Amino acid sequence: MHIIVAIAFILIIGSMGSALYFMMHDRGKTKRMVWSLATRVGLSISLFLFILIAHWLGWIPYSQVPIGR
Repeated sequence: MHIIVAIAFILIIGSMGSALYFMMHDRGKTKRMVWSLATRVGLSISLFLFILIAHWLGWIPYSQVPIGR
């Protein structure tokens, strides 16, 4: 589980880096920066849903911390 989340974070940061690179070098002539940022949003939403479903299926255990403390 930790490896999947770490890989997803690396992909998200890589997508942000490529968007920055395209922003600096393309100067608005192509849509590569927009596609990189759209990919980042898609990866972020997918990661959130994966963590939510993994918790619901019991792959991520409940922390047993009492609510309100």
